[in-house]
Amino acid sequence: METFRGQALSWGLKDGVVELALHREPNNELGSMALAEAEKFVNSLEQVGEVAHALIIYSKLPSGFSAGADLRELYQRSQNVPRAQAVRIVRDQLERTHRVMNAIDASPLTTIAAVHGIVFGGGFELALVCDLIIADKTARFCFPELRLGLIPGWGGIPRLKRDLGNAVVRDLLLTGRSFNATKLQQAGLASQVVGEGEALRVARATAVQLGKFDHHTAAAAKKFIKPIPYDELRREIDLFCELFTHPTVDAGLRKFVESTDAQPYLP
Repeated sequence: METFRGQALSWGLKDGVVELALHREPNNELGSMALAEAEKFVNSLEQVGEVAHALIIYSKLPSGFSAGADLRELYQRSQNVPRAQAVRIVRDQLERTHRVMNAIDASPLTTIAAVHGIVFGGGFELALVCDLIIADKTARFCFPELRLGLIPGWGGIPRLKRDLGNAVVRDLLLTGRSFNATKLQQAGLASQVVGEGEALRVARATAVQLGKFDHHTAAAAKKFIKPIPYDELRREIDLFCELFTHPTVDAGLRKFVESTDAQPYLP
């Protein structure tokens, strides 16, 4: 794997550990540029084979892990085109994003999300594809999509249902409220909660521990205990596209884009 530094993502391989860093100002919004770089990343990930055993995903920005999808870009791309064309654009983006998420989810590497600060929407969904979430105490997790008239569209619901009881899934999805790192650990999603600024260090130490075991055994165990809900993921795309046609969505996106709030992504 060659070291890569893009405008939104960077990655490299050292001592059997792949590190993927998010660094797009201001809050790691994940739009078409990040998606194109992520597609390049998963193609590179397939080549590491026997030389890697772990993947760490983290953010270089002080604001947090990720605020999720680039809603301004989504709004702009859906304007001044027929609704049917807008839905086709959205579906294509969703299908490409799902391919990236599914590739990380199914990777034989043990994957770790080292998170802090905001872990919202698509950022939360990116963390959910990982095998382990290590959260520093500043991390907050939520799905604010319902205020836009949408549901999470990058696999959040099926992966939450895979990992959690339905009561917690309904709380996160239907209320839009945020969970702190301690509550996420209590719910069974975060494997460790660490001090502020410590998530990446602990993730790296965990990756060293993972390297002590046979890679093939770890990959087999992961495949056995972590099935990927492909059918529900496909249905999620259909439902998102259906909801996207509603006037509520256009109004919600417009309100977000026109907001003067410094953090309009907050519920």
